[in-house]
Amino acid sequence: MDKPHGHTSGTERKGYSASGRRDFLLSSLATVSQLSRISKKRLVPPSSQPVRFKQDRFCISFWVDPPAGAEMEAHYAQLAAANFTVALGSFGANTPATDRQQLDLCQKYGLKALVFLPGYEEGATQGVADIDDIRQADKFPNYPACWGYMLHDEPKAEIFPDLRYMVNHLRRVRTGKLGFINLLPAYAGAAKLGTHTYEEYVARYVREVNPDVLCVDYYPMMKPHLDGRDGYCSNLAILRKYALRKNIPFWNFFNAMPFGSFSDPTEAQIRWQIYTSLAYGAKGVLYFCYWTPSGAEFPRGGALVNADGIPTRHYHQARRINAHLKHLGPTLMQLTSARVYRILRGTNPAAVLKGSPLKSLTPGDYLIGVFKHTDGRTAVLLNNYSYCYSAWPTVEFAAPLGSITELDRATGREIPVVDASPGMRGLQISLGAAEGRLFLIGQQHAQR
Repeated sequence: MDKPHGHTSGTERKGYSASGRRDFLLSSLATVSQLSRISKKRLVPPSSQPVRFKQDRFCISFWVDPPAGAEMEAHYAQLAAANFTVALGSFGANTPATDRQQLDLCQKYGLKALVFLPGYEEGATQGVADIDDIRQADKFPNYPACWGYMLHDEPKAEIFPDLRYMVNHLRRVRTGKLGFINLLPAYAGAAKLGTHTYEEYVARYVREVNPDVLCVDYYPMMKPHLDGRDGYCSNLAILRKYALRKNIPFWNFFNAMPFGSFSDPTEAQIRWQIYTSLAYGAKGVLYFCYWTPSGAEFPRGGALVNADGIPTRHYHQARRINAHLKHLGPTLMQLTSARVYRILRGTNPAAVLKGSPLKSLTPGDYLIGVFKHTDGRTAVLLNNYSYCYSAWPTVEFAAPLGSITELDRATGREIPVVDASPGMRGLQISLGAAEGRLFLIGQQHAQR
């Protein structure tokens, strides 16, 4: 897919040189030149089957962790207060000593951590001479809060065999831990992807790296004259397809700050990105960014926490949204995506929803995710696709209303479905701008 007008490239968006990104994030020409000299034999994984990572909680994380130093504990207490579940290192925690601090603080505040491994990626991609450096991963932290390790950001397809080697090595020396890699978005373009199409890029990654989690960053334009939301959904659809095929979870980064040509998102626009991801079956969402990065690309600041450590309005928005996600999370982790339905303005919802758990819906602008619960029930996530206006659809389920419950975002408990306007005919569901509501249908009524 061609890069849409107004988007910057993956490396430009993330401000690599301007922000002093860690060496492991750079796709340098030196690394690429080494690839042709790597022994193919070395990259063949041993026949023994390593223990793989299994996600045990919904991931709410971010890019750019707080700085290390005297205030590190206060920063992590603040993270926990905003209802994050996973800390991703590489900016503040980026040495063995600060990795240990990060893990101790995550343990104290009930978080998991994806730890940065200094030098590990470089060793893994520079050939046989550096095999001893690769094995140094044995000495990296393995404390209870350690969920896994950050390995690479936005790889080109040509280094997939090396990433496979890295992931498999970590599976052997750190059984059950995640080797975390974040993919390029669909608008990166063929030259950066190293493939003709984006789907080829993801398919090759899944086949050649055999990951435990799929993840991508995609930042949709949400301006009156430039709406990139459908592209965001298309990217999620490709991740969903391959995650289901491999029976692994997928996550995605989304935009939570102004930078480059991207406007400062409203709370509803942040919520839209998150609930759209949930409708496609995401098991993790990651904010770009938590701590405001340095560099010319970010002159306005405006991440969740500014460069001086002061929470912005986005911090408080995230705290509210994340509180709901934490309550929804245990149920979301038990759901497998079955179908995704897009109801466009001016279309007949009943025709689009034929065969779904919803018989009808008043016309409007909606995104609907349908899931199978591990207990055999069906779940329906009804999203208002508009981030500007509330919606008030009349909803008819295919099952009796008495067999349906709603997951309360304030408590995580199942509650009876409440008619928002009982004086009107039919069931009225109130949806704020970009709001989503999750319903569960009793097993006996799950199939029409």
